[in-house]
Amino acid sequence: MAVALPQILAFDVFGTVVDWHGSIQREMAERHPQVDGDAFALAWRKGYQPAMDLVRQGQLGWTRMDALHRRILDGILPQFGLDGMPEAERAALNRVWHRLAPWPDAVAGLQRLKSRFVITPLSNGNIALLTHMAKNAGLPWDCVLSAEVFQAYKPDPRAYLGVADVFGVEAASVMLVAAHHSDLAAARRCGLQTAYVQRPHEYGANQPKDVTPQPDNTYHSRDLLDLADQLGC
Repeated sequence: MAVALPQILAFDVFGTVVDWHGSIQREMAERHPQVDGDAFALAWRKGYQPAMDLVRQGQLGWTRMDALHRRILDGILPQFGLDGMPEAERAALNRVWHRLAPWPDAVAGLQRLKSRFVITPLSNGNIALLTHMAKNAGLPWDCVLSAEVFQAYKPDPRAYLGVADVFGVEAASVMLVAAHHSDLAAARRCGLQTAYVQRPHEYGANQPKDVTPQPDNTYHSRDLLDLADQLGC
């Protein structure tokens, strides 16, 4: 039986729409060419889930992603010989997350999908981060939703169900688009449709991801242009 098309497409952003690894690697090549940019990007991202866990478990009150990214950054600088980095430079480097580059297909894919659906990020990134990122990268969102709106980091059900509530639709009218099966599984448990996007080099060329299709997803796509084809955009 055919599944009804969703009304709202909610997108994971880090890794799905933008290339965090490549962007940070390039930033480090410009700022600190003596540092292994690949290792630096991976170390920074490695702290992502543990930092959110501090909030999820109540060890930290609600804390925006900008502050969590800075907390992780301060923690990893010594291992790369950068513990003497001045405050102003730390603050500027932390904002690299606001200017991550989109994957090559992302802008055109989103523009096509926007022609038929409401499109919004549903990211753990905070609103300012996502807004600046969209402005910099030309991401044509209809609005910007974030874990910050719901004060709940994914995979908290409040984040996924919050999108349906904002738009006054049933959960099944929302589809999460993501490059991470765990994110999609959590969305499905809340009744959302799901679309997987292959990003085999999210963690860099040296750590290719397994992008094998999983049958529980509503759609499986090579990229956002392929998803637009499948959704008739």
